[in-house]
Amino acid sequence: MVRCPMIQIRFIDERMACHFNIVVEHCYQTCLFVQPNTLGYKNSIFISPCNAGIHRKRLSCDKERTVQYLLCSTHRSTSSQSSDQHNAISSLGIGVIGCGRIGRIHAKTLAQEAGVKLIGVADPIESVGRQLAEACQTRWYGDYRQMLQDPQLQAVVIGSPTSFHAEQLKYVAKAGKDIFCEKPISNDLGVIDDCLQVVEKANVRLFIGFQRRFDTNFKAIKAQVEDGSIGELRMFHIHSRDPAPPTAEYLANSGGIFLDMTSHDFDMARFITGSEIDQVFVSGNAFDDEAKQANDLDTVIIHLRMKNGSMGTIDNSRRCSYGYDQRIEVFGSKGSLLGNNISPNQVIWSNDQGLHQSRPHSFFMDRYEKAYVHIMQAFLEMLRKGMPSPVDGKDGRAPVVAALAAARSWKENRPIALSEILQKAQR
Repeated sequence: MVRCPMIQIRFIDERMACHFNIVVEHCYQTCLFVQPNTLGYKNSIFISPCNAGIHRKRLSCDKERTVQYLLCSTHRSTSSQSSDQHNAISSLGIGVIGCGRIGRIHAKTLAQEAGVKLIGVADPIESVGRQLAEACQTRWYGDYRQMLQDPQLQAVVIGSPTSFHAEQLKYVAKAGKDIFCEKPISNDLGVIDDCLQVVEKANVRLFIGFQRRFDTNFKAIKAQVEDGSIGELRMFHIHSRDPAPPTAEYLANSGGIFLDMTSHDFDMARFITGSEIDQVFVSGNAFDDEAKQANDLDTVIIHLRMKNGSMGTIDNSRRCSYGYDQRIEVFGSKGSLLGNNISPNQVIWSNDQGLHQSRPHSFFMDRYEKAYVHIMQAFLEMLRKGMPSPVDGKDGRAPVVAALAAARSWKENRPIALSEILQKAQR
């Protein structure tokens, strides 16, 4: 057993405890907390009931350490200094890496969340970083590694370009911080596996940013599939079509349609069915010049066979004249579920020419605006309650395996079992 220095803490109620990156148990009808990093432990701290001032702290590595705490019985201090100290430690300290499109969304969400202190935003482009820092009333860092030195920092959101994800993820994990990382970790399975080993060794939590799981329509479909509303799941259809294609230059560096676009849909297939993808078969074409110049596809239909026996299709198009088309249908032995498009308004105008209503949103940031807020709130809930990550490293890895299988299916014009990709990766 290691005896740590005696430290002062205060009694607080269970509601207040939710503002900390810990899990607490009742202690004589109250709770105890220890600010993360105070005792040199980087993640959640589990405190057992009080016994004469001695508390047993159980670490996630199954080791135990006996720690003596000096308890302070006052709930609130009347002095402004004590109040400031209390507020400082009752907030989750979060930093954001990347001040581009996604980084801005996450930083602004965190800046508005109660019980969160946005420690800073990091981006090597000063004008972009300073602009976001000013908007969020926080500090800009030209080098994210400097931000990691802030003692109040508990977790980091990685919203930088894909090519930087793996390096930054490993560095942040080794610094002992929990991580939210936009997808993908990498398009290379070997790099992904290396990152996940670092995360596991560092004993930190990794939350992958598949925001569609937190869309209200798709969440409701998932819940109703799980509660048996449609009986045995048999078929599903995922429609995912962009309003207009990116430039040929973007497509040439995107990793291809399966990694760049369909990866979200592979994740949705796993999420909705609760099963792993067993096999894929692809039919596709390049209709527009952008895809042809990039030697890529812009329109694909993918047949999926899941390990639970259900079957499904994903259809993708880089161009959709009526907006951003995002729909899911699930069919079961007792019925079906349909998640329709979301429009800027739900008004239907009826006249002698027919029924008219608004087209779907024309941009993914608008369509999933609330989902981006919800996923960040889920990340904060994970931190406050000491929960496991609901979208972890294996969830980040699986769609990449499926995407590589889809690319081979198109190239070889045959069904590809994902086991073929995994066997190759293990060689």
